[in-house]
Amino acid sequence: MIKAIVVDDERLVRKGFISLIDWPSFGVVIVGEAGDGNAALALLREQEADLLFVDITMPGMSGFELIRQVRQQFPAIRCVVLTCHHEFDYVQEALRLGAVDYIVKTLLEVENADATISRLVERVRWEDSTRESLSRREASGLAADRVLLFVPLKGQVSEEELFQLPLAKNQPLIALQGQWIVPLQGRMSGDALQRELRALPAGRWQAALVSGLQGRMCRELEPVLGKAARLALFYYGGEEEPPRLDYAELALAAEGAAGEAPFPASGHQLRWALERGDWDSFTAEMLLRRPAPEAVADFGHSLLKSWSPLLLSPAEAAELKAAISGNVNWCSWKQWLREFAGHVQRRMIELGLSKEVMFCLIRAVLYMKQNAGSKINQGDVAAHINMSRGYFSQCFARFAGESFGEVLRGMRLELAKSLLLETTHPVHEIACRSGFEDDRYFSRLFRERVGRLPSEYRAQGAKL
Repeated sequence: MIKAIVVDDERLVRKGFISLIDWPSFGVVIVGEAGDGNAALALLREQEADLLFVDITMPGMSGFELIRQVRQQFPAIRCVVLTCHHEFDYVQEALRLGAVDYIVKTLLEVENADATISRLVERVRWEDSTRESLSRREASGLAADRVLLFVPLKGQVSEEELFQLPLAKNQPLIALQGQWIVPLQGRMSGDALQRELRALPAGRWQAALVSGLQGRMCRELEPVLGKAARLALFYYGGEEEPPRLDYAELALAAEGAAGEAPFPASGHQLRWALERGDWDSFTAEMLLRRPAPEAVADFGHSLLKSWSPLLLSPAEAAELKAAISGNVNWCSWKQWLREFAGHVQRRMIELGLSKEVMFCLIRAVLYMKQNAGSKINQGDVAAHINMSRGYFSQCFARFAGESFGEVLRGMRLELAKSLLLETTHPVHEIACRSGFEDDRYFSRLFRERVGRLPSEYRAQGAKL
């Protein structure tokens, strides 16, 4: 029998909740009740319990604090929230503290009470069986050769979402460093697996079938899957759904520098955006190096930040920015980069420039950004890209839509902004480091362009 205690500061509510349900029919016995958090903790020291129904809004110790105390002092006891608040914030906080479920008192009626308690009891029994299974597994290793691996795609996710899978109701769900696995007993077709996965919320999880695990301990799997599985899924090039991964290959990748390779320098030079051969070389180098997914996302954001005014229209930049959230693997990022390259090529045609001139202008912009703090001029940049100063001036004005001097001043102001926020150098030194010889001219220009003096910009930025 599951032993339960009800905690609510309103006596009539406690009695009503207890009398509403035929507890023995669910294998539950109510072994006590309490009117506040302190009384509940005192009762738990005397009375063994498996389940605690906790009201959130109680005088003195709140339900949230009681759950926190129970998790610390009695970790085997599961807590269920009783609340009149159906707001998401309340529910999220309760689940974050470790509550296994929540019941909205105002919505609990005779008609739905049985279904609510049945769901809860099923969850408790499932957890008990999982604990026993995990204890046996730690002693002998996994009995199954294959597992279904679940990797969160981004943001915060809850393992509660995985309980929607029919498979997870009959097999243990094992947490491993922010990933979860479900051992698969026997054969299961690809169609059957896909039917299982349709129950997951779209865009929040990526699943994979990992083989070669029989007899392996969970503590052995955790570092390997934690380091290598997400990267392997990001660059997975197979056609199977869900993707198939081999544990031995993952272990080899985990022993190396998986995800630690620097992003290819050729990516920032943008030749891949205009030449097919350079595109093939760049994408091949990406698959060879396999930089971390975060590095790929940073690269995408840097492309928009650096080139939106020059190579993309506002509408194109907005479209690409919105599409980034859907890039969950290298395949989707590669398509995104193709679209970026298409915009660059159309921009080149609109300007009436050749590929070689376009390459030279892109190199010029990169050189200007890298040396904005130095005392470079138009002649220096033209010499760097092997172009005459007069022809460079003409092409650059058409490319940028404004003069070389205006663009360089803008770059220097952006550098100054970064230095103001990221260093403690005095304003006159920042003016010099940003390529301005006269700090008074720098302060005046900064105020004209930014709307604040450098000191005011720094002070306001420090408060953000």
